[in-house]
Amino acid sequence: MTMKEDQRAPGSFMKYTALRKPLESGRQSPQSLAGNMMLATFLQAGLFAAEYYIVGYPSRHPWKDQILAVHFWFTAILIFLSLLYSIPAVYRKSEKVQYLVSILVSQNLFGFTFYLCALFVATEGTGVSESSMVTFTLVSLLTGLLVFLLVFIRLMLKIRRGDYRENARQDMLRETFEYKSYIPAATAAGLGIFFILQYVIRQNGWTELGSLVFLVIGFGLFYAMMFVLPEQLVIFYCKLRYRNFNFEGRDSLN
Repeated sequence: MTMKEDQRAPGSFMKYTALRKPLESGRQSPQSLAGNMMLATFLQAGLFAAEYYIVGYPSRHPWKDQILAVHFWFTAILIFLSLLYSIPAVYRKSEKVQYLVSILVSQNLFGFTFYLCALFVATEGTGVSESSMVTFTLVSLLTGLLVFLLVFIRLMLKIRRGDYRENARQDMLRETFEYKSYIPAATAAGLGIFFILQYVIRQNGWTELGSLVFLVIGFGLFYAMMFVLPEQLVIFYCKLRYRNFNFEGRDSLN
């Protein structure tokens, strides 16, 4: 399919051309993703070990065993897929699947793992009831879902408006980060972190700065990854729909 054919395709390829930049720059080329995923196999294994032995063991969270079991198998599968799609003979034949795996790996590495570590640290207190821990978990997850939905809706509105067309205003200003348009999602994330800190301080009476900083970093990274996820999913959709988003064994896009 040529670019002209892509332009006539339903959904209009030209609406998404600005989203090709991470691919055009080489940061998300199959070769780059392969190298990143090879490194991620060791990072995922190391972080899960820390999650299990360092912060998971002392946690009193009522769902701890189930969470650790599910996350172990999820991480193990991702490690296997990361190794598999680091092999040139494999990713050249299925770069779309490789990109999907890279999304899951990045979300697991910087989002889920840090979230769970922070969650276990927050539920170490001996005076916290199980119902309180469950409520805390659900609120923190719903906050992440809200951040994702707000950013996703914003992104889809901008795509529909044509802000991601080549040479459009959004294309020229992508590197400057439009602060005002992210205010609702950033507010939701900020309120979520405020709720988390308030909960931990009230329940555990913590005054240790290091633990509070770790919570801010852990939950903050999780919410930051919710900011990133909508664009990752839209690029994956474009790779499924438009050939111009795929390398197809070449070193660069068309």
